[in-house]
Amino acid sequence: MEIFVLIVFILGYLGITLEHSLKVDKLIPALLMMALAWAGVAFGLDGFTSWFDSHAHSMVEGFGAMNHNEKLHLMEGTLLHHFGKTCEILIFLVGAMTIVEIIDHFDGFSTIKGYIKTNKKSKLLWIVAILAFILSAIIDNLTATIVLITILRKLINDNKTRIWFAGLIVIAANAGGAWSPIGDVTTTMLWMGKKVSATKLAEYLIVPSLICMVIPVLIASFLPAFKGTFDLPEEEENTNSFGPTMLYIGLGMIVFVPIFKTITHLPPYVGMMLSLSIVSLIAELVSNRQFNLTNIQDEVEHGAHSSSPTFKALGRIEMPSILFFLGILMTVAALESLGMIFMFGQDVQSAINTDLFVLLLGGGSAVIDNVPLVAASMGMFSQSMDSPVWHFIAYAAGTGGSMLIIGSAAGVVAMGMEKISFFWYLKKIAWLALIGYLAGAAVFYFFFA
Repeated sequence: MEIFVLIVFILGYLGITLEHSLKVDKLIPALLMMALAWAGVAFGLDGFTSWFDSHAHSMVEGFGAMNHNEKLHLMEGTLLHHFGKTCEILIFLVGAMTIVEIIDHFDGFSTIKGYIKTNKKSKLLWIVAILAFILSAIIDNLTATIVLITILRKLINDNKTRIWFAGLIVIAANAGGAWSPIGDVTTTMLWMGKKVSATKLAEYLIVPSLICMVIPVLIASFLPAFKGTFDLPEEEENTNSFGPTMLYIGLGMIVFVPIFKTITHLPPYVGMMLSLSIVSLIAELVSNRQFNLTNIQDEVEHGAHSSSPTFKALGRIEMPSILFFLGILMTVAALESLGMIFMFGQDVQSAINTDLFVLLLGGGSAVIDNVPLVAASMGMFSQSMDSPVWHFIAYAAGTGGSMLIIGSAAGVVAMGMEKISFFWYLKKIAWLALIGYLAGAAVFYFFFA
């Protein structure tokens, strides 16, 4: 039955990676393989001779000699443990996404456009790259990419020029997300899994991540695509007077989450729910509308659309992405529970240098989604919290995906928004991403490995 679970995982993974070719949303194979993997675990429970204890990070002694009820009880406890840990991440992401959507409801991100006063392409490149690096550390790399490409559309009309900027935004956003506990799903996983702390993550990775961004942008600024000027659009009046206020409050409350965790030692999703409640309350007050869940339900039942910014934000968050992460993380949990990932990690550590393995993992994240790669690595290694290995994994998985347009969520969304060709990115941008990735990895290795 172990082989069945492994085959389910491989086929499901193929379905995810071939999403565009099959024209089937990756959410479907992710959820399907989760259900089938755990069904395989349940049906083959009596035949398994090994089981992995996630709490102790070791194999359960004498598992093969246990009776059916004992094994069933252990499986139910393990499933509940993994589901709880996964939901912590998902609820955290729901909160962050909702805050971002509330900011967008008030057109808060248009405030950023007001800071861009230049008409030189090279200067604009540095501005958007730095903004991507900073914003992705606060609102995650995917959202930062969407925001900045949207702003670019208001500044540059020519798509052929804009896709060059979009390619560098992907590199900068992924680099910025790698050093922040809320900048990328993988760093959030490592942070909430108590593999890294927020302060040490920034301490270890901010310089390598900055190098990963600066070197490609520096090289690109000398390319013909970023020479010359462009025509600035006419100034637009701010359509929402509360936009800047909601932008600063929303970003501030997201940044507050790691501080809240450090002070209270509570899980990060608790702090995110506190931040969401405060942002929602302010949003309702400035909208001059009292928010009431009962009223919302009545309006939905009668077919009316609520004007509440919180209600609208909850309706616009990326639920397919949330369910995709659920499917991926719970499938990896099934493989981990059978001890497959732990034993594979032991074999890898005895056969290859750990740093080289993590470096290759970053390259693999350009082809394979980095979420399951990081989830698997969390079951492979037993190093203590804030070990350099965990931080190197965060860097590799976060920035390695920039080497292909399909290698990161930021790349995929840029590909969709600007109709960027896979092979155009491979030819024009991938080599810049590779240089940045290796340069940042070298800096990390020199200082911390």
